[in-house]
Amino acid sequence: MTFGATPTPPSRPPRRSAARRFLPLAVIVWLVLEFWLLRLVAEAAGGWTVFLLLVAGVVAGSWVIKRAGRRAWRRLADSVQSGTPPEPAKDGGNSLPMLGGLLLILPGMVSDVLGLLCLFPPTGKLLRRRAEKLLTRRAAQPAPGSLGDAFQQARMHRPDGKVVQGEVIRDDEPPRPPRQDPPLTR
Repeated sequence: MTFGATPTPPSRPPRRSAARRFLPLAVIVWLVLEFWLLRLVAEAAGGWTVFLLLVAGVVAGSWVIKRAGRRAWRRLADSVQSGTPPEPAKDGGNSLPMLGGLLLILPGMVSDVLGLLCLFPPTGKLLRRRAEKLLTRRAAQPAPGSLGDAFQQARMHRPDGKVVQGEVIRDDEPPRPPRQDPPLTR
C-alpha cells in the first residue's frame, strides 16, 4: 500500500489477451486431434503399434530430458568450480531440448512431431530465433496492469527506492484477545 498516492480508477475493465481467450479452445482442439490421430493409427496398424509408439515416445523423451539436464548441471558445476559466472551456451541452452523431450513424453502424434521439430537442429535454430524475437519484443513493452507496471508505479511514488521492512500496527482497531485453547482431557 502506498501512502499519498490517489489511485486512478480504471476507465474500463482490462482486456483479456487473445491467447488467454482462445487457449482453452486450442487445448480442446489439440486433444481431439491427438485422439483422432491415435485412433486412425490404431485402425491402420493395430493397437499394439500405438501402444509401442507411446511407450517409445516416453522413453525417448525421458532420455532427452535427462541428457539436457546433465548438460546443464555439468555447465553449472564447471562454473562453480572455476568461480566464474556461467557463460551462455553456444547452442542456445537446454530449454528447447527440454521442451522437445516433454513433448515426446506427452501421449499423441502431434506432440511427438512438435517434440522432434524442437530436437532437429535446423528447425530448433529457427524456433529459438523466433522465440527470442518474440520474447525481446514482449520484454520491451510491459503489458498494462502487469507486475512490472506495479513496480514502476511504486518506484514513482518512492524515488529513492528504499524499502523499510517492519510490521504495520493499526491504532484504529482494538487489539484481539490472546487465543486460549481449552485444556486437553482424556
